[in-house]
Amino acid sequence: MKFLIIMLGLFFSSAQALELNKITGYSTFSWDEGGSEIAAYDSSRSRIFVTNNLTKTVDVLSIANLPYTKKEISINPRAGVGGINSVAVSEEAGLLALAVEAEDKQDNGMVLFYNLATLKLAFGYSVGALPDNVAFTPDGKYALVANEGEPNDDYTIDPKGSVSIIDLNNWFVGASKDRIRHVYFTRSGAPEGGRIVKPGATFEEDAEPEYIAVSGDSKHAYVSLQENNVIAKINIEYGIVTDYFGLGYKDWSQSALDASNKDNRINIQPWPVKGMYQPDTIVVVSKEINGEMYDYVLMANEGDAKDYDGFSEEVRVKDLTLDPSVFPNAEELQKSENLGRLKTTTAMGDANNDGFYEEIYGYGGRSFAIMDGNTGNIIYDSGNDIAVRTAFSGFFNWNEDAGSFDDRSDDKGAEPEAIAVGEIDGKTYAFVGLERQGGIMMYDISGIIKPKFVGYFNGRNFFGDGTKMTGGDISPESLVFIPADKTPPAYQEANEGPLLIGAYELSGSTAVYQIK
Repeated sequence: MKFLIIMLGLFFSSAQALELNKITGYSTFSWDEGGSEIAAYDSSRSRIFVTNNLTKTVDVLSIANLPYTKKEISINPRAGVGGINSVAVSEEAGLLALAVEAEDKQDNGMVLFYNLATLKLAFGYSVGALPDNVAFTPDGKYALVANEGEPNDDYTIDPKGSVSIIDLNNWFVGASKDRIRHVYFTRSGAPEGGRIVKPGATFEEDAEPEYIAVSGDSKHAYVSLQENNVIAKINIEYGIVTDYFGLGYKDWSQSALDASNKDNRINIQPWPVKGMYQPDTIVVVSKEINGEMYDYVLMANEGDAKDYDGFSEEVRVKDLTLDPSVFPNAEELQKSENLGRLKTTTAMGDANNDGFYEEIYGYGGRSFAIMDGNTGNIIYDSGNDIAVRTAFSGFFNWNEDAGSFDDRSDDKGAEPEAIAVGEIDGKTYAFVGLERQGGIMMYDISGIIKPKFVGYFNGRNFFGDGTKMTGGDISPESLVFIPADKTPPAYQEANEGPLLIGAYELSGSTAVYQIK
C-alpha cells in the first residue's frame, strides 16, 4: 500500500500541470491507411498541412475560424509517385516542402517545393532513395532531406542512406544542380555505442537516416540513424558529418520494464536486458549560455529492428541459446511470462561468436531522452517513467485494438514516436507522443538536465473500434507546437493561449488541442 501511495503521488504531482483540450479536428474516415501522418503549420495563413498516404496527397486544413476546421484543397503531386513521407513549412523562405518516395522505393525519390502563398509547384530535386523526412533551417536558407535508403524485402538491393542539403538562397531563380549536395555516412565500423546490423555490411551501407533536427543557429543538423542507435551531426555549410554519437545501451537491470505480453498483468521489474535507445523523432533545443550556443537533442526512443524476408535480426529471447555461465537461471528467464516473449536481436550479444549469448538486447528505450549535442552524452533519460505513469492511468501497453491490454510489453512498450517542444510563459515544455498507447506525455524541460512531468493526455477510446471510427485518435505520428503569438488571429485576440497539433496515423485523423 505504501508503494502504491508513493507511485500515485508521482503520477499526479507536478510543478505546474498542463492539460490538453481538443477543440477541433479533421478525419479522413480511414483506418490504418496513413490518412494523417506528418503535419506542418503556416501561421501566416492559419493552415495545417498533413500528409495523406491514403490518397498520396497533402491535405490543406484551415483553422482560421476556430473551433472549426475546413479542408481547403489537397496538394496532389504528379502521377507515378509513391507515398508522401514528410512535409515542412518555412515562412522565412516562403516555401512548402514535400518528401516523395518513388514508386519503387529503392529508386531515388524527390523533394518538391511549393510557393507557400500560392501553393503552386516552384521547383524540385531528385534526392536519395526513400526520402523519409524533410526539414528547413530556422533561417530558411537550406532544406535538408533524410533519405532512409531501406532495402527491398529480399535484401538484394540496399541503397545507401544519405542526407541531401539544398541551398535555397534566391530559390525563385529556379533549381540548379550546384545547389544540392548529398552527405553519406562513410566511416570504418560503427561508433562506440552504435552498431552495424546486417552482417558483412559497411556502416555506410547499413545506415538508414530517419529524422533530422536543426540547431537554432541553423549551423548544424542532427540525424537519427535509428536502427544503428546513432545520432550523426552535420555541418550544414560544409556538408560534412563532423561527429557520430553512439547512444549506448540502458541497463534494465538497474531500472525496470514489463517484458511479457503473456502474463496478463502489469509486471514492471528489473530484468538482465540492455536497451537500445534508437530514437525516431528528434528535436533540438538551443540555449545560449555565457555567450556560447549549446544544443540539446530531445529523442523519442521508439526503437526499430531490421526485419526483412532476406534478412531479419529479430527473434524472441526464448529462441536464443543463453550462455549458462552468465545466465544460470536461463530456463526460468526464458519462460513466456518472464523474458521469453521479449523481442531481441541476433546481431548483438554473442561477442565471441560461439553460439551462446552473453547479453540480451531490447529495441527502443521506451523513454524520451536528452543528448548533449556537443559531447553526445545522454544527460537525461526518463527511464521507465512512461510505463509507470501509463500503468496508473488504467491502460497499459495497449496495441491499436480494443481490449489489447499488455499487448506491447514484449515489443517496445508504449513506443514514444513523436516529440514537439514549445515555450509557455517563460518555461520550455516537451510533448511526447506514444505511438501504440496513443497518448501524449508532457514534461517541463526548463531545467534541461532534470525535466519534470506535468501531465498526460489520451484522446483515444480504448473500448472503441478504430475500424468503425469509434476509437478516437489513435497512434500519434507527429506533433506540432503552435506558440500563442502564432495561433490564428481571432483565437489570439481572445487570448486563448498556445495550441498543439496531433497527426494520428492509424485513425487517419488530425486533432488541434488547446494547451491549458
